[in-house]
Amino acid sequence: MARIVFDLDGTLIDSARDIHGVANAVLEQEGCEAITFEQSRNFVGNGAAVFVAKMRAARGIGDSEQARLYADFVARYDDAVTLTLVYPGVLAALDALKVEGHSLGICTNKPISPCRAVLAHLKMDHYFETMWGGDSLPVHKPDPAPLHAAFAALGDGPKIFVGDSDVDAETGQRAGVPFMLYTEGYRNCPVEELPHTVAFDDFAELPRLVQELLVAA
Repeated sequence: MARIVFDLDGTLIDSARDIHGVANAVLEQEGCEAITFEQSRNFVGNGAAVFVAKMRAARGIGDSEQARLYADFVARYDDAVTLTLVYPGVLAALDALKVEGHSLGICTNKPISPCRAVLAHLKMDHYFETMWGGDSLPVHKPDPAPLHAAFAALGDGPKIFVGDSDVDAETGQRAGVPFMLYTEGYRNCPVEELPHTVAFDDFAELPRLVQELLVAA
């Protein structure tokens, strides 16, 4: 059976509205104009520190405020769960993969505390034997180290990484593992520009695609 590691935001869950709300709560406290939903969605992917840096730049806030605004952002992040939705078909797909005996993990650039908080809120945490966040190691995706750590924690078996973005595609490529691209997430470029093994737009297809990938390996 395989070791299957998933990205979180934009792959299993649509958390963009909650993240947008956190960002604008921080900006409101600073007396700044809100950023748009589309801006916040485009800022997701490289971790909270990069998100805050992009948010600052969008509102002309200087680099000297990064640490303070990052701390404010992270302090609000654990509670940013109420608007987050699970993508259609995800729970059924995870159920099927578990029944088939696969080991499942998470490798996300979201800080590990809000990662655990949102998965617990959505009652999804029991699916995953290991979780690695953007602050679990000194480096984060697209550095492959967190992905390697997640696979190592799952023991033995073929490796598969599932994600939605250019960051995930680069991570999978650098790790040298098959990458399954969910096309309905937060990617900022065309599917054909992202290195991937398989692309899919419906989680109902995932168990079958995993099986086909394993047979072909």
